[in-house]
Amino acid sequence: MLVGAAPAPVPAPAPARIPHGVTVSVAVTALRNHDGMVMACMTTNEGRFPRCRGDTASYQANVPADHAPQTVIITFPDVRPGTYAIALLHDENGNGRADKTAMIPREGFGFSRDARVRMGPPTFADAAFTVGTRPVQQTIRMRYML
Repeated sequence: MLVGAAPAPVPAPAPARIPHGVTVSVAVTALRNHDGMVMACMTTNEGRFPRCRGDTASYQANVPADHAPQTVIITFPDVRPGTYAIALLHDENGNGRADKTAMIPREGFGFSRDARVRMGPPTFADAAFTVGTRPVQQTIRMRYML
């Protein structure tokens, strides 16, 4: 240091990132093959469940099914507190939609809280869970009808 020189400025610490929400992790089990993608939608909108079409506030994710038959993990980061429901589709042929034969799904599906299907998808209330201030973990078993 030179005599009479001012000390070098110390940089201010970077501001800490304050998250707006928590992480919701979904372990998807029982995939029957490695084909296609697992598509996930998480919503607070009861009227848009289970499809989430047009729900701009929903959280969506697509992950390859290439880890089957092992567990596939889907992560929704920065989820704000609220009541949510999750719908999954194992899009085996990668066409971006649920394929059906005579109204029976040909591809796998699953719902949060592992909600059961009875003559159609479960209600929002059957699949609903709460997100608060702590991370949430769900396990959803993929189901196949054909």
